[in-house]
Amino acid sequence: MLRGLRVIELATYIAAPGAAGVMADWGADVIKVESPEGDPMRRFFDTIASDQAANPIFELDNRGKRSVVLDIRSPPGAAALKALVKDADIFLTNVRPAALARAGLGYEALQAVNPRLIYCSLTGYGLEGPDADRPGMDVAAFWSRAGVGAITAPKGQEPFPIRTGMGDHVTSLATVSAILAAVHERHRTGVGRLVETSLLRTGVYAIGSDMAIQLRFGKLASTRGRREAIQPLANFFQTRDGRWICLLPRQGATDWARIAAAAGRPDLVEDPRFSSARLRRENTTALVDILDEAFGAMDYAEAKAALDAGDITWAPWQTPRDLVEDPQAAAAGCFVRTPDGHGGDFPAPAGPARFPGAQDGPRGPAPGLGQHTASVLAEIGWSEEEIAEVL
Repeated sequence: MLRGLRVIELATYIAAPGAAGVMADWGADVIKVESPEGDPMRRFFDTIASDQAANPIFELDNRGKRSVVLDIRSPPGAAALKALVKDADIFLTNVRPAALARAGLGYEALQAVNPRLIYCSLTGYGLEGPDADRPGMDVAAFWSRAGVGAITAPKGQEPFPIRTGMGDHVTSLATVSAILAAVHERHRTGVGRLVETSLLRTGVYAIGSDMAIQLRFGKLASTRGRREAIQPLANFFQTRDGRWICLLPRQGATDWARIAAAAGRPDLVEDPRFSSARLRRENTTALVDILDEAFGAMDYAEAKAALDAGDITWAPWQTPRDLVEDPQAAAAGCFVRTPDGHGGDFPAPAGPARFPGAQDGPRGPAPGLGQHTASVLAEIGWSEEEIAEVL
């Protein structure tokens, strides 16, 4: 899909490498520029005192790329990066703007090298304002500061962290879409542009429905436990065999009778406590207790059949371990085989979209640190002597 696009990635951790990783899956030629120490995510398991030999977190976001090691703080390293950018389509970075400016690699400097370059800066907090150069990770900028965590935690619960890379990968998707919008614009104008994404702004958009209410009305309901839910039918119920189901009624009143019938309690529709959405809300605890008893008398297979018969929106509550065995996840293309670089492959999460009839999965393994430095620089015409200067 993206064959012919060359991406120079000067980035670490997850959000920006994740965006470049999606583009690599879709056929872009992604050159990952790393410091001599390498992307810290190469050492993820070291930081948690694990001796795992494989690193699926790094492999997910870096498969199919080529790795070039450059010390951009040195004149030869900065010169080599500019040489790579000269004929590239996209420069993607999450290095803080002040550090890039010190190295002579800011937007204006690289635009002068390549006017067609799309320069994408992914930061924690954006390129303007008092915190523009503040370091930002997804737990801090996306989850904590953007309010995602606050609206996720049930009322009264202490803050807790997001899982690894979740906010990063949402920002990866926003970054891919922004870059490809700029690519489309360049088809028309012939010139590149600066593209900016941030964990903070993506986090605000991710909770956009709630933020729209907050901005318009100046208030927002809290997330509550099951027996205090504002919409008691949009809830979780456990079956007799210990499985949980997620129930989600559509807008309006059409699903109430169907849910009551699926639960084996069609009489509830005539119960004056539950005859309207407002009354169901006022009697949430009573209704949840009744439905707990009703679904708790069913096995999961029985509840599944009843909910499907009513064409009700629902889903099983699953762990990642459950998901691996879910036939629909496999059918939807959620998992792909990734080359390991040694003639074998292993399962990994797929990218976020499918293009039927086109290859949209891993093009190769994650690269070793600096594995392609010499070959990539030779491709752009550097001599052996020039290459030796940066190795």
